[in-house]
Order: sequence, then structure tokens, then C-alpha cells
Amino acid sequence: MNKSHSAVKAEGNTIYLSGRMDADGAGAVWIVARKAVSSGSGPVSVDCSGIEYMDGSGAALLIMLRNEGKAQGREVRFERLKSDYASFLDIFRPEEQGSDFHGVEREKGLKGWVSSVGRAAGQLGRDLYEQVEFSGSCVIALKEAISSRRGIRWKDFWLSCEKVGADGLPIILLIGFLMGLIMSFQSAVTLKRFGGEIFVPNMLGLVMFRELGPMVTAILLAGRTGSAFAAEIGTMKVNEELDALSTMGLNPVRFLVVPRVMSAVAMTPILTLFFNFFSLIGGAVVMLSMDYPLSTYCSRVFANVGWMDFTGGMVKALVFSILVAGIGCQRGLVTRSGASAVGDSTTSAVVSGIILIAVSDGVFAVLFFLAGI
Repeated sequence: MNKSHSAVKAEGNTIYLSGRMDADGAGAVWIVARKAVSSGSGPVSVDCSGIEYMDGSGAALLIMLRNEGKAQGREVRFERLKSDYASFLDIFRPEEQGSDFHGVEREKGLKGWVSSVGRAAGQLGRDLYEQVEFSGSCVIALKEAISSRRGIRWKDFWLSCEKVGADGLPIILLIGFLMGLIMSFQSAVTLKRFGGEIFVPNMLGLVMFRELGPMVTAILLAGRTGSAFAAEIGTMKVNEELDALSTMGLNPVRFLVVPRVMSAVAMTPILTLFFNFFSLIGGAVVMLSMDYPLSTYCSRVFANVGWMDFTGGMVKALVFSILVAGIGCQRGLVTRSGASAVGDSTTSAVVSGIILIAVSDGVFAVLFFLAGI
């Protein structure tokens, strides 16, 4: 196929473009055309009568010439451009693009810092508003689901229980065993200098049942289940499946969110129990290697861990599961359009879930201290 080449010629304040303004042609004439716009003064005329073909690359060339002229304080006019190419150029909205072309460079110093803080505060306010609105929608949907016999899709509930519980159990057991093993070994090595390694079971049982067990389980839930919820619902949002549910008269929160949150609430305490149990197995391995009998290890664990410690850990697990599953579903529902939207929602779900876990754990610490637990 015979292709004509592009050409550029500058005479005074007039630039003549001819040939094909595709990727190769626009790249070939860019340096000369830019130099002609950058040098001299007064308005610049770009004669486009010789252009035989123009695609997106050619349109980008003309827009960049106009932006270069604005940067130099010169007006760039396109003359004798074919109507088809002119309408094609209007798609790119060069006026709006040109106004933001040097926006990053203009926002410097104190003004740019204040603007960034304002945008961050606005985004935080919108995020809090969306979370409060989502919480209210969840409460209403849960009330409707409980009051109606067919309000909950039990197949989705049991499927979510399988994904949250059974599929997540191996990683919970592995991390629990390793944490118990490592914490016991590190503590025993230090306490052995003072002959106090017998207190390792006391420390391990109290820390795991009351603090680390529910918190680490919830963090693993945020990384595995919360992100999965955000990705599933986010993909449905991008594919306009949520709009289809609304069109059919189905509430997306009741249809999608309620079964997932309920499954997380049901499975997280069970996963926390498995995590605690396998952490104690890891501690037992260390103590047995130091020639302590298993009966002594178990008696010291259960003598030091009370019912309030166990109950407090289970309450934490329930609250953490609601936060993690809820924020995962909420991030999925507010997913925007675009190729990276689902990835952004997934990342936001994990980060927000971990932050909520840390904040709520601090609140629990204060409440337990005030209650004398």
C-alpha cells in the first residue's frame, strides 16, 4: 500500500502541514512545528489544507501546538482544516485540556499545598458520608430481610460461608501456628535467662485469646475476604449489573451485601477459635522441646485465661467481621468506571479495613480498661 509522507514548512508566522498526520507523520513534523511556534512573536497560523489524512495522533499534534503557543503567550489558529478533521478535533475538547495542561506546574508553593489539603478533606468528607449512608442502608436491608421469610438468599449465604470459612481456614491455621511458635520461642529464649520460661504459656494464652487472635484473624479476613467482596461487587458495578438489579426492583444492598456480611459474622468467631487453638499448639511445641510436660503447659494456659478474656476476644471478632465485610462491600458499591476502578476499590477495602480494625481495637482497649476487664 502506497503511503504519502508528512511534511512541515515554516514561513514567518505561518506553518504549512501536509501529508498524513498519523503516528509516524505527526512525530516526524513535531520538532520543526514546535520550534516554529516557540520562536518569534504574534499569532501563529497553521495551514492544514495539505493534510490528506489525520487520526488521533494528528489531533494530539495540533492540541500540543496550541498548548505550546499558550505557554509562549502566542495564539495558534488552525486554518483551512477539513470539516471532518475539525469535528474530530473537537472531540478532544482542546480548550478544557489546554486549561489543565500546565495545572500541575501552576499549583506550587502554599497555594498548591492548600489546594491539595482541601481536595483531601473534601474526599474524606464524601467518604464518611458514603459510609454513613451505606450503614443506614444495611440496617434497613437487614431489618427487611429478617422480617420476610424469603428476605435472605440462603444459597448465597452458605456459599459465602464456604468462601469465608472453609476456604480461608488453611491460611488461618498456618499463621496461627507460626505466630504461637515464634512468640513462644522468642519469649522463652529471653525468660530462660531468669528461669521464667514457665510463664510463657500464661503470656501466650492471654495475648492470643484477648488481643492477637481476633485482630490477626480480622486482618487476614480484610486481605482475603474484604478484598474479594470489593472485587466481586465492583466488577458487577462496572458491568452495570447493579443497575440491572435496581431495574428489576431488587435492592443491591439486600441482595448482595446482607448475605456476605452475615456469613462473615458467622464465620469469623469460628476462625478466631481455630487461630487461637493452633497458636497454642505452636506454643506447646516450643515448651515440649524444653522438656516441659504437656499437662503443665495446658494447666497454666487455662488457669490464666478467664471467661472474660475469651468473651472479650469473641466480641472483638464479631465487631471486626462487621467492619471488614461492610467496608469491602461498600467499596465495591461505590466503584467508579475505568480499567483500574476495581483494583482501586480492592486496595481501598483492604487499607480501610485494617485502619478500622486498629482504631476499633484501641477503642476496645479503653473500654476494657474502664470496665476493669
